[in-house]
Amino acid sequence: MKKLFVRVLGISLISSTLFLASCASDEDNSSTGNDSTFVVIPEDFKGTILEGNVVLDASISYQLTGPLVIGDGATLTIPAGTKITAIVPNSYIAVAQGGKLNVYGSANNPVVLTSAEAIPGSWGGLVLCGRAPINKGMTATSEVADLTYGGSDPNDSSGFIQYLRIEYAGRIITGEKEFNGLSMFGVGAGTTIQYVQAYRGSDDGFEWFGGTVNTSYLVSTGNEDDQFDWTEGWNGTNSNWFGKEAFNVGNRGIEADNLAGNNSAMPVSSPTINNLTLIGLGTAGEEQQGLKLREGTQAKFNNVVLANWNKGIDIQHDVTLGWIPEGNLKINGVKFVEVATPISGKNSAGESVDVSEAFLLDESATGAGNGENIPTWAQGWTNLNGI
Repeated sequence: MKKLFVRVLGISLISSTLFLASCASDEDNSSTGNDSTFVVIPEDFKGTILEGNVVLDASISYQLTGPLVIGDGATLTIPAGTKITAIVPNSYIAVAQGGKLNVYGSANNPVVLTSAEAIPGSWGGLVLCGRAPINKGMTATSEVADLTYGGSDPNDSSGFIQYLRIEYAGRIITGEKEFNGLSMFGVGAGTTIQYVQAYRGSDDGFEWFGGTVNTSYLVSTGNEDDQFDWTEGWNGTNSNWFGKEAFNVGNRGIEADNLAGNNSAMPVSSPTINNLTLIGLGTAGEEQQGLKLREGTQAKFNNVVLANWNKGIDIQHDVTLGWIPEGNLKINGVKFVEVATPISGKNSAGESVDVSEAFLLDESATGAGNGENIPTWAQGWTNLNGI
């Protein structure tokens, strides 16, 4: 009996040790070892990761000196508190199809991608390319980074991203090609994107090019074009978005399209956004619009606050207008604060049409959680200087 007891006790201790080790691993997902042949040079961080998992060290400052690409089958893991600073304009981070970026920031210790110069457009930004469906073709080439995106896997994963801040991105390549803070090309629903801020970029804060990725707790502030933008058949379920224009720049809170040139292309852009606050620069300027919905997009919004816009909701083009009676384009529960024109619509011929059926007023709407003010969940880990 004594030998049996000792054996059982030994097995129990081994099992307990394995269990505790497993728990520790679950609590610190960034602890996975570096098993890639890619050589990280912190003061000259660039290149293509072809295989394995590259794990960064939060105690080291990294200087991005050119494009950093995570290739098919490779992973880049960034632990909480890591800072990567772009020191040359042509720097960017891109995830190719089959690659993964894992960002394990925390509310107290976000991961920061920034620039040596605190100027919008000082570097590229972050680009994700997945294998989820798009409506531009079976596949296409990203307008920045020149990577293939699109496919037939709606559940494709480009990784896990939480508590990430992207600052001063949006480098201009040509007159028609410009980086955003976070560009998502055909990104699939297997990807996690939550608690991410795009701050003071020279183009859009967040832009979706098709795909099926879902997002939550996004902050887009002070970007010089649109705070949020989608096209090419993006479908996703989203919650808690806060967008604010600042520094006397910016056009729209959201610019939403299905596809230019073929407004009826399938799959149709049709995201759902719950709990949304968009704040503009005031009532001057025709382009100051909270929601611009056009080129055939569908969308369902719930609990929305639109503040300080010349126009709250602008709906354009015949295909887009056709979704309103079916309820596929609807703003449920919107509160307007200092909005000169709540809603307007035009058909493809440019004629004004009645689109009042597209929205329902709700003076008790809270938007992202705090009306037209910054929500509690967006404080602490974000950069709110000048916002």
